[in-house]
Amino acid sequence: MLNRRFFLSVAAMAAMGVVQGSVSTANAAEKDIVKTAVEAGSFKTLAAALKAGGLVETLQGKGPFTVFAPTDEAFAKLPAGTVETLLKPENKPQLVSVLTYHVVAGKVAAAQVVKLDAAATVNGQRVNIKVEEGNVRVDQATVVKADIHCSNGIIHVVDQVLLPSGDNIPATAAKAGTFKTLLAAAKAAGLVEVLSGDKPLTVFAPTDEAFAKLPAGTVESLLKPENKEKLAAILTFHVVPGRVFSNDVLSQKQLKTVQGGMLSAAMKNGAPTINGAGLVATDIDASNGVIHVIDSVMLPPAAAAKTSHVAPAKAQYVAHVCPTTGRVSYSLAQPPRRQ
Repeated sequence: MLNRRFFLSVAAMAAMGVVQGSVSTANAAEKDIVKTAVEAGSFKTLAAALKAGGLVETLQGKGPFTVFAPTDEAFAKLPAGTVETLLKPENKPQLVSVLTYHVVAGKVAAAQVVKLDAAATVNGQRVNIKVEEGNVRVDQATVVKADIHCSNGIIHVVDQVLLPSGDNIPATAAKAGTFKTLLAAAKAAGLVEVLSGDKPLTVFAPTDEAFAKLPAGTVESLLKPENKEKLAAILTFHVVPGRVFSNDVLSQKQLKTVQGGMLSAAMKNGAPTINGAGLVATDIDASNGVIHVIDSVMLPPAAAAKTSHVAPAKAQYVAHVCPTTGRVSYSLAQPPRRQ
């Protein structure tokens, strides 16, 4: 028997305008994404933004790309002055961040979209996808027309502009209000700058309740200046280079931390864990990484903590580009061997 998800998918595809014969894309398939959008006449703001962001040439490239394209009406829904501000030269990095959040590497047709829960964007952050009441939602936007095939990818039209997180990891944690101890510890260890940097990081963030589980006096002792190195080792044991989303955490099973130690992911009694700590919330996007919330503080092996002498701020990363998806990941550079 066909399951409920199949029927939802069919209904959603129909609502997106991909029922056979409902959309003619023969002409569009001969043109690139930018030319298709410009000639459609309803993406003038998007076209102007792509030009201001220096992304026209990129989206005219080989690709393939999937673009969730906001209409002029979608841009008009933003607060007054937002578009004008984004188009200013001094705001180009922010504009590029917003625009690349609408782009997914590869050609993802509607039939695939409705089967996804999320998709990693060129921005690095993920958009959430769900089928709701016969409509496909991408974050808070609704796909109103899908599968406009282009020579270098595909366009899905959305009715709202997708906005990525503009807050870095410390700011995101601060707004949550449940990581006061973690933030105080990061400050004491001199790690706030590292966690606010441009290199993407994944943080397994213990809540205040998680720190409260430690033996009495432990946190107070770690926050003392003379224990700064030990504190830094513990905190960086919670940090992995690159954006590692929850599905990748479980599939990789072993993750190397900035501290140098390894984390082990596993399912325990049907629930995901990392080094025995429960993952209570996952995939919280930040502008420079992703946060997974855990219910216990993870302690590195004593030997590893004692031999951690390299300041985390000086850690070097190597970028790796997947030739198939174009997705960028980072790993720690191996230190030179001693002669």
